[in-house]
This record gives sequence, C-alpha cells and structure tokens, in this order.
Amino acid sequence: MERRTVEPRQGWQETVEEQGLIYPLTRHPDDSLRPYWDESAYYVFSLPEVEALEEVVEELHGMCLAAAVHIVEQDRFADLGITDPRLAGLVAEAWHRRAELPTVYGRFDLRYDGTGPAKLLEYNADTPTSLVEAASPQWFWMEERFPGADQWNSLHERLVDAWKKQSHLLPPGGPLYFAHSSDDELGEDLMTVAYLKETAEQAGLDTDWISMEDIGWDRLSERFVDKKLRFIRSIFKLYPWEWLTTDRFAPHVLATVDNGGGTGTTMWIEPIWKMLLSNKALLAILWELYPDHPNLLPSYLDGPRELAATAGYVAKPLLGREGAGATVHDPGADPVLRDEPCCYQELAPLPTFDGNHVVLGAWVVEDESAGLGIRESSGLVTDEYARFLPHVIL
Repeated sequence: MERRTVEPRQGWQETVEEQGLIYPLTRHPDDSLRPYWDESAYYVFSLPEVEALEEVVEELHGMCLAAAVHIVEQDRFADLGITDPRLAGLVAEAWHRRAELPTVYGRFDLRYDGTGPAKLLEYNADTPTSLVEAASPQWFWMEERFPGADQWNSLHERLVDAWKKQSHLLPPGGPLYFAHSSDDELGEDLMTVAYLKETAEQAGLDTDWISMEDIGWDRLSERFVDKKLRFIRSIFKLYPWEWLTTDRFAPHVLATVDNGGGTGTTMWIEPIWKMLLSNKALLAILWELYPDHPNLLPSYLDGPRELAATAGYVAKPLLGREGAGATVHDPGADPVLRDEPCCYQELAPLPTFDGNHVVLGAWVVEDESAGLGIRESSGLVTDEYARFLPHVIL
C-alpha cells in the first residue's frame, strides 16, 4: 500500500459529474469549497495484498452473520437498543426467513496501513454511501490514467448479478421502487439510489422513483402507495431502519412489513434484519464471540474497561453515522461513560500517509467481497469533510 501524488486531469470536475458524482466538492465550515473527489493523489496496492484483504472482508462478513445468529438466539436485542418486543420479533422473523428476502450490499470500514492485519472499525450494512464513486468514477479514472492496470472493483457487475439472482424473491405486481429522502441537499443519497436503480434496470427489473416523503398511506386498503395511489409492493430505501421504525409512519411499517412468504404487503430492501449489523453494538458482540481475533479491536458496551488505562478508546454512539458523536479518549485519561448507549472500542489511530488519515471502505455484494473505496481525513475521525481518493493494483 503506497500513496502517490499525480497531477489531476484537465476538467476533472466536469468529468466525474458526468459519471454520476454530482457532489465532487465539499463546503467546509469556513465556507470554502474543497475537493471531495481528490485525484491529486492515489493509492497503489499489490495483487497479493488485495487478495489477502478480500479474504479478510469475507471472513469478517461471515463472523458478522454468526454474531447475528447469536443476537437472535440469545435474545440480545436490548444490547442494540431494540427494546420494543414487536420490533424485535419482526427482526428475528426476518432473520429466520432471510433466504426469502433480497439483500444487496454493505461496506466495512477498515484500518489498514499496508503492514499489519486490517482491523474492523465498523460495518454499515443498511444504508452505506460512497458507492457511486467507488463503482464508477474511479474505474474510469484508472482506465484513463493507467490503461492496462487493475482495480479492486467488481461492484457494477456484482450488483447487476445480485438483482438478477434475487429477482424471483420480489413480490409480483408493480415496479421495484427506489427511494431516498428529499432532505438530501448534496445529492449523494439521490445519486446512490439512482445508480442502484440503474443496476436493477440492467438486470431486467421494472423500476420507479419515489421520495420517502412522497410515500402515502391508504387508510382503506391499509397499504403504502405512491403519488398515483398505486400500491408499493417492493421498495429499496436509502433510509435507515432506525428512522423507519420510529417516525410517525412506524406503526404502519411494522404492521405491513413483508418478511417473505406473504407475511405483509411491503417488502423493504435492505431487509429489517440488517438492523442486527448496522449497529455499533455488533463490534462488542464480535469481540465477545471472537476474542483476540487479529482483525478485531477490543470493544465493550458497559464502558472502556482496561482500554482507558492502556490503548485509549473511541466512544461511538450505537447508531452514529459519518463519525457523528464519536469521541476520542487518549490512554491514561479518566474513563468517561456517555449518557447515551455507546460502543467503547480500542483507539487504533488511522494510519497517516503524507499527513492524511486513511480508512479503507471495503464493499460486500450479497456475501462476496466486491470493491474498495478510500477516504482521507485531516483528523482522527472520518467525517463529512473526508476526501475520496482512487486506487489501482499495479
């Protein structure tokens, strides 16, 4: 793993915008616009290095599924903050019937510096973003700048194949809707959904658009409908389950969720069992089940324990996103227990390359490793001001 600098292409911004990355710049607190897509540098990997990382990702994914089994069988939903018995029952039912429910993708965030073993930082298996830039613009960048090189990137082909293989699980009658929140100001959620919709269409599926805010409830039929009052039989949503199950329509969602086999009237993708994996409590349960695993960091739910005195720790809200609410605590500092439920994970500072803190975003489609996206940040926490850099295998 090596970081190399390079002169950006002439007209790079227009190029990546045409390829779907309509948010190539980020507005910072000082009101300046700086590149989010940053091709002034790139990362180089060797093929054996990538093959080893692929094995790690698939092993971690298998461990996460085993942890989900443990959570359901041991009724540990409360550790995830799921205290509503009805919701816990639906999640458990969906897990038991997961073979009947379509599931598409997820993203592991890994700490890796090219030398020691990769360490799992977190897993977003419900609503991961940075998909567009990982799948499309960085591939075209490589073809233009390094023709003949390779990339850890089979995202597009695997997504199309996933829709094809799982199309028989979709209920008949009506299109597969693709939804995001209209509150998305940057366009990242919009383009992520647009890209996934495109892959579904290439797989031969009938699709349609809708925003989460435009989903209606027909009180007579007790079903979700679109703006033309057509029943929504299946829908992909870039909208977290923890919101979907707590907003004002939550009772209708819980009453009509289709967990396979005709159990309800609306099938949601990703399925509700993904709540088991997109929760930081998973990190502590993994450490409990696989203590001292080389790709895990010590993590706890009841406090930092020995981490406060030894390596330090990061306190992560169970449902935090893009680093929101995460706090870093150096070793030797007095332990601080947060009021909100948190996962206390060993502090493993991100490796620095030329002064930039780097995190690897490793993608999984269905159950297989599918690609890599790299983000850099100025601080220890990868937040909304991080930059995306392309990579190649040379």
